[in-house]
Amino acid sequence: MPFIDVDEDNFDAVMAREFEKEKFVILKFGSYYCDACQIMDMELEELCDRLANVSVLSIDSGKSEYLTQRYFVEEVPTTLIFKEAEKQLFYRTGITLADDMIDLILKEC
Repeated sequence: MPFIDVDEDNFDAVMAREFEKEKFVILKFGSYYCDACQIMDMELEELCDRLANVSVLSIDSGKSEYLTQRYFVEEVPTTLIFKEAEKQLFYRTGITLADDMIDLILKEC
């Protein structure tokens, strides 16, 4: 899988490292037991196959309570897209199609 697993201990360092590489960073909040999350994983895998300038940070919402509160996640899947650490482009709960996320990212390039 093209995702980077993060938790509360390594999140900030990994996010900073990916921004240094000038990548768009996608936060994927989910759970292994969530069917909609599994579908969202497939959409994000397609996105990663089609765009090289993207990093997906995978966060298990059940194990990272601080991060879910920090980003106001109340249900999964929740997806956030950042161009820079302080520039959030997208926040959505539920399934989002790869094409829609790709369109958003390409508009920002």
